[in-house]
Amino acid sequence: MRYPWILFDADETLFHFDAKAGLTRMFAGFNVDFTDTDYHTFEEVNRPLWVAYQDNSITAQQLQERRFEHWAERLGVSARELNLRFMEAMAEICQPLPGAIELLNALQGKAKLGIITNGFTELQSARLEKTGLKGAFEWLVISEQVGYAKPHMAVFDHAFALMGHPPKEQILMVGDTLESDIVGGINAGIDTCWLNRHEKQAPEHMTPTYEVKSLCQLRTLLL
Repeated sequence: MRYPWILFDADETLFHFDAKAGLTRMFAGFNVDFTDTDYHTFEEVNRPLWVAYQDNSITAQQLQERRFEHWAERLGVSARELNLRFMEAMAEICQPLPGAIELLNALQGKAKLGIITNGFTELQSARLEKTGLKGAFEWLVISEQVGYAKPHMAVFDHAFALMGHPPKEQILMVGDTLESDIVGGINAGIDTCWLNRHEKQAPEHMTPTYEVKSLCQLRTLLL
């Protein structure tokens, strides 16, 4: 194995993250028919908050609550409660991406695996339990618990400390998001693999070491 240590992003790298389906399910519990227009409006608020979170200008809690402020007021429920219900709904509908289970099974005993995610604590453990993948990973690094989000070096330094500081040339970061996973890995001095399922174009300053279109292709690359 070229890389005895592999760090994976979670959302849209190992797991489907269908926010619209999760929100629809969650709001159904409040007798709300959550429409495409509602989702578009939600994303107009949610997206800039994620950018601010990755820039470390707001906290995880501020992101989670601010995105639901409008709905909290409308439904007479706290934004915190809505966020918690959303995380529960996302855990219930979670599915691994095609090739994820086969890849992780193939890597067992050949490399030490970890997750490094900007996703939130409530979802991560529940999702690993539900999909039966908890035992596949030695570390679960959640930015919310570290206090910094990818691409900040502090998240990677935290992961390296948990790993016992192996040589950086033996570590690979795999993720679908250039701005957090790939830039974070490059800044941390490790090789990166961009899971580019939608065949986007990478800017020059975000060039990953490798680029794959699927987890099956990643498996071939690694093994």
